[in-house]
Amino acid sequence: TDTAEVQTVEKRWAAAAQEILNAVQKTADEKGIEITTLVSKSDTVCDAILSEAKNHDCDLIVMASHGRRGLQKLLLGSETQHVLTQSRIPVLVVK
Repeated sequence: TDTAEVQTVEKRWAAAAQEILNAVQKTADEKGIEITTLVSKSDTVCDAILSEAKNHDCDLIVMASHGRRGLQKLLLGSETQHVLTQSRIPVLVVK
């Protein structure tokens, strides 16, 4: 069924995200930096990031910039831009 397929894909994505976060956590631990990582599911990336940042009383949101330019940036939009304009806490954009 379509529902089973969607659940399978979501589980794969969550596992892949967790692997990345495990590597980030390991690097932070090695450098003595305290961070919190988590995987969150939401219909909109911006809402999920802002909600989790608020729930966890975050001091800073760190996001990557994909460096999209021109028409592609206008057509695809930018989750980073959405967070930057809607966040009440500082956002660090890493290029």
